Formats: sequence, structure tokens, C-alpha cells
Amino acid sequence: MAIRLRYEALKPVLDERGRRRFAAAEARAAGRGGIAAVSKITGIARSTIGRGLAELRGETAAAVPAGGVRRAGGGRKPLVATDTTLLGDLKDLLDGATRGDPMTPLLWTAKSLRKLAAELKGRGHRIGHNSVAALLRSLGYSLQGNRKTLEGASHPDRDAQFIYINDQVKDALAAGEPTISVDTKKKELVGDFKNGGREYRAKGDPEKVRVHDFLIPELGRASPYGVYDIADNAGWVSVGIDNDTASFAVNSIRRWWCSMGRARYPNATKLTITADGGGSNGSRVRLWKLELQALANELGLEITVCHLPPGTSKWNKIEHRLFSFITQNWRGRPLVSYQTIVQLIAATTTKTGLKVRSELDTNTYPKGVKVRDVEMTALNIIRHDFHGDWNYTIKPQNKTTIRSDYS
Repeated sequence: MAIRLRYEALKPVLDERGRRRFAAAEARAAGRGGIAAVSKITGIARSTIGRGLAELRGETAAAVPAGGVRRAGGGRKPLVATDTTLLGDLKDLLDGATRGDPMTPLLWTAKSLRKLAAELKGRGHRIGHNSVAALLRSLGYSLQGNRKTLEGASHPDRDAQFIYINDQVKDALAAGEPTISVDTKKKELVGDFKNGGREYRAKGDPEKVRVHDFLIPELGRASPYGVYDIADNAGWVSVGIDNDTASFAVNSIRRWWCSMGRARYPNATKLTITADGGGSNGSRVRLWKLELQALANELGLEITVCHLPPGTSKWNKIEHRLFSFITQNWRGRPLVSYQTIVQLIAATTTKTGLKVRSELDTNTYPKGVKVRDVEMTALNIIRHDFHGDWNYTIKPQNKTTIRSDYS
């Protein structure tokens, strides 16, 4: 017991030579049977204790270089040195599972360490998963996740459209006219479901939520449609309880204007909207244009719309100036009711002064609304010279707004 206590106390500060000489000194002090006893207590091999005794007797001191702890060439040889086919077999296993550009120094593999070790053992190699990890590091491999960088084929006029949108927005802001970015945020299940992220709670008392994310029919889904005022750094979010349609989108813009926009821009003559190319406010959605015509008639404003090119929705300003902060604000909190969603959205703020208002939209918005050709022809729409399918202005009509029929 005394030997064990002394060894545990000294072990952290002993190097390889110190450990074997300590064990040798204890074995010699113990006398007959000392080597076996010390080996059992310390876990040091008998042969190592024997070499330590030889060093104490001065028999092998010359074999250890000055400043070293073992003689030249001592210690376990690297696996790749004793098993000459190991590295080749590992590379062979990796060839079919490697991701990335093989010309770059950073690679990764889709196979786990334990699976690679098992397959290598199946080929006759003696190796564990930790040794596989060391070999992978020496080959330049590392653990990596996915990164969203591929956007698919880009439209040839993508950059030109961004420049055009930027010019339109700059002109509107310089004139003091309202300019907004609009989009639908990801639909959310309402109820005690898991919500991504974490928040501080008492230790061992996490929020309890459902195991499965199955829709609760009586609660449904929330469809938050946002309007971000670029000049004012302010947002409006209508939380819909029905379908995300063009009628819902335009009504959200209407509610923003009545609640926030009109007071902010009392002398406005024109409203500029930047929107994605798809969804309820898509560039090819007829109902979107019809509802915007009704809004222009109602407000007496020209409405200019500029759609982002296909596949570039993440560049919409509302995504990173409003929606991202809403997601951060409600992280780790189950969205148990519509009122909870509205309150969490309205409580979103930033250091740069973002202000957000939110209200529940209890209206119903049926799908499948058909807009007839005659209704489209009657629109007071002026398509711009550059990509009139993406850029257009809808002016107020002098006659009663034409509404669509439901079918």
C-alpha cells in the first residue's frame, strides 16, 4: 500500500525513465519477489523494472543518450513501420468514401473510425479506432459538417438584376418614399413542440415537449408574413392561421401600411417592394398582381415591385435583418399558441434599434383562386424595360377595383 501511495504521488511528475527507476528502486528495497510485487502495484512491466535495475547498477547508462529517457531506437515502432500494407489498405477504403477536392490539403471521410478499424481488422491488421484517427490526421483528414454554398445554376442576368434592384431602392430612399422587403417566414407548428436552440433554465429542468412533430388539428400551423421597412429598420409580421396565398401576402402589406407605414410616410406617392421570385409573392403569380392593383387603388399609391432572381432568396434583406433575429429571440421556446408567437415576434429587438410589431390575422384565404385573362388585361401595370417579368409598376385605376372569382 505504501508503494502505491508513493507511486500515485510521484507519477504525474515522472517521465518514462523516472517511472522505471522508481519501480526498480522499490523492487530492490523489497528484496526477493520485489519485481513481481511492484509490477502488480504500478502496472509497469517486469521487463521494464528489470531494465531500471540494470540502470541503477550502471550497466546500461551509456546506452541512453544525454537528455534522453530511453536508448536510441527504443520504444514502440509506428504501426505503418511494422505493418507495411496498413496505410495502403486504409487509403483503399477511403477512396470510395472521400468527399471534397482531392487536390486540397483538407479532406474528410463518410465512414466512422470504428467502421474503418473493423474493415482493416477484416483485412488482417491489428488496429483500433484511436489509431485510425491518428492515421487520418496524418493524411490530412478532419471531421467536417455540411456547408450551404451551392445555389444551382444562376440566371445570366442575376448580377444585373441585383444592380437594378439596388438602383431602384436607392432612388426611392433618396426621394423619401417607402421601400419594403417582404417574404413569408418558415411555417411553424403551433403547440408544445421542440423548437431549435437553447435558453437558460434551472439545471436539470428542461422544457418538456412532444416526442413527435405531428400537427395538432385544432391548433394548426402559423404562417408569419413579414414586411421590413428598409429606411426605418422596422418590421411588421402578420401571423396567419390559414393558407399562405397572395391575398394573405398583400393584406399583410396593407396592415403594415395602416399600422406603421402611413404615419411614417404621410406624403408618400410611391411604394417600392422587393420580393422573392417565388411563393405567394412570386413574379408569375397572377393573384399577387391583382391584389396589388386593389391595394394601389385603395391607397392611391404607385406600387413598384422588383423580384430577386431565381435561387437568391437568402439575399432578401428581410431574411437577415428581421427573420434571423426573430428566430434567435424564440430559440428553445415551444410555440404553444398563436398568442405566444405574436408576443415573441413583437418582443424582438437588436442593438441597431430594430422595432417589430406583430398581429394575428384570423382571416381565411382559400387556395385555388383563378384570375381570368380579362382581369389581367384590365390591370394598370407598366412593365419596366429591363426584365419586365421581374420589374413592374402598378398604378392606381380610375375605376372600381376588379376582384377575382373563386373557383
